[in-house]
Amino acid sequence: MDNQDNEYQYDLSAVWLAEGQSSQRDMLSSLQTLKTRSNTPFDVIASHRHHRPEIFEFADLTYQEPTGVLIDDDRDSALKPDMPRWQFVLEHAKQHNVKVLLTGRNGIDYEVQREAFDTAGIRLLTGATSVEALASIEDKFAFMQQCHTHDIPVADAWRFDTTDELEALLAKHSHQPLCVKPVTGIFAQGFWRLDTGKAANEQYDSFEHLYFTDSKKINTEQFVNAYTNSQMVHERPIPMLLMPYLSGQEYSIDVVCEYGEVLAAITRHKTGKIQHIGYEQSVMDVVMPLIKTFGCDGIVSVQTKADDNGQHRVLEINSRPSGGISYTAHSGIDLTQVGFAYWLGLTAKPKLADIIEQITPCQVRSITTSVKF
Repeated sequence: MDNQDNEYQYDLSAVWLAEGQSSQRDMLSSLQTLKTRSNTPFDVIASHRHHRPEIFEFADLTYQEPTGVLIDDDRDSALKPDMPRWQFVLEHAKQHNVKVLLTGRNGIDYEVQREAFDTAGIRLLTGATSVEALASIEDKFAFMQQCHTHDIPVADAWRFDTTDELEALLAKHSHQPLCVKPVTGIFAQGFWRLDTGKAANEQYDSFEHLYFTDSKKINTEQFVNAYTNSQMVHERPIPMLLMPYLSGQEYSIDVVCEYGEVLAAITRHKTGKIQHIGYEQSVMDVVMPLIKTFGCDGIVSVQTKADDNGQHRVLEINSRPSGGISYTAHSGIDLTQVGFAYWLGLTAKPKLADIIEQITPCQVRSITTSVKF
């Protein structure tokens, strides 16, 4: 149900940001700035499954997305299916003359219904243009295999679903530094470095990895033991990847793209607490064929890391904007504004060469703020 009583037809065009991961508030703020700078009226709509006033404060209209089921007031009644999220958004988007919809975290649900959004004249941005592409992006093992098929430099990975498979992989590959992470997941959840490829007296301290959790290090024997005896894994198997740990610089790349073409991009790398913003051509030489191969469409983020030889290798694509996309504005190029100004028809199609010329490399530090609600 919606948070505001807006049951009338709008003449203004509108953009809609559905529930995202961590950048929805910043992007809404950027869109309000775009509206002011362009002197072009349009509505900025936001939705989320939870009541999030700290996000909604930058939206003109807000909706609470359905969660999938409703509990009937009659305790003896079975759960009744609620309206699907995509249908709820589509119906209200048509009412408010929405021209561009960024789907955020539920891209596949919307992608299945792309034809319905196209028919309504809504530019649907899911991160790609097919369910198959989004599924490959979500599954990190399938993603890496597809990169290998297209000769895109990518980190190696070996999947394991059982302790026996893990131990067999460790016996084969433990001569080198290794790490583990889930086949699907975000925010580095489940990522750990293992103390393989080291001398016998260089094992990770048994307590240190519990005390300094941000270092994401764990003793290999302890990881195997924890994985083997995990009730969580027993009840809900979690496919995992064993990977070589790459020692070089990690980059995050924010990309505005259309049907596999890069329209604008900003590269970021971090040293300590400082983000370095700019445009690294050697990184983009890996990113551009990646975007083309997966037909990326919308605003996506890519992670790469350099190996021991300095070769940048792809780690993953996220089919949605990164949590740090707002940092791009400090370079003189706000990627949220670049993308939406084009999709709304306020500007011509961006040219990457022109965007590169406008980027001013800079360093930024994130700060914590509070919002009263």
